[in-house]
Amino acid sequence: MLGDVDLMWYINRDDRSLVAAAHQNDTGALDILLRRHYDTIRAVCHRIVIDSGGADDATQNALIAIARGIHAFDNRSSITTWMYRIAVNASLDEVRRTRRRPLPMDPADQKMGAISVTMDDMANLDDQLLISDALQQVDPDFRIPVVLRHVADMDYEEIARTLDIPVGTVKSRIARGRQQLAQMMTEGSP
Repeated sequence: MLGDVDLMWYINRDDRSLVAAAHQNDTGALDILLRRHYDTIRAVCHRIVIDSGGADDATQNALIAIARGIHAFDNRSSITTWMYRIAVNASLDEVRRTRRRPLPMDPADQKMGAISVTMDDMANLDDQLLISDALQQVDPDFRIPVVLRHVADMDYEEIARTLDIPVGTVKSRIARGRQQLAQMMTEGSP
């Protein structure tokens, strides 16, 4: 376990320093790096996979792949571009696995825990569910760049490097993805 002084050293380091330390088998640096980017990796996985359980699996698989592959990261791109590419791949793998899984016979089999919410929370939850449902209907070729742009807050060049496609293709896919998303939202899809 890290002491307060050690923890502050790690927290005050930039991503490049943490990667360099992780390359030297510094598990504390790797831990801070993963924690620093966990929320965005999770958000990317949840917006691509849509299904909460599958998205959690994709997130976990992405984090494991990042931890195992950190020594292979060569600094030719930013660490975030590399990590988000892994998150996208883990999400796409999960989508493929989900398509092969049989659907449960009874929706009641999927139990949800009790949650207490306010009316504002319900309105926000309704908006989030509407967006998630609409995103699920958007073609994955378009959904992924939209998620990387609006959830991961990546610029067009970063998305192009992450997906290994030209910037012009990124722009057109985002435009088409936004168009499909808007259409789904106005139709009240699903």
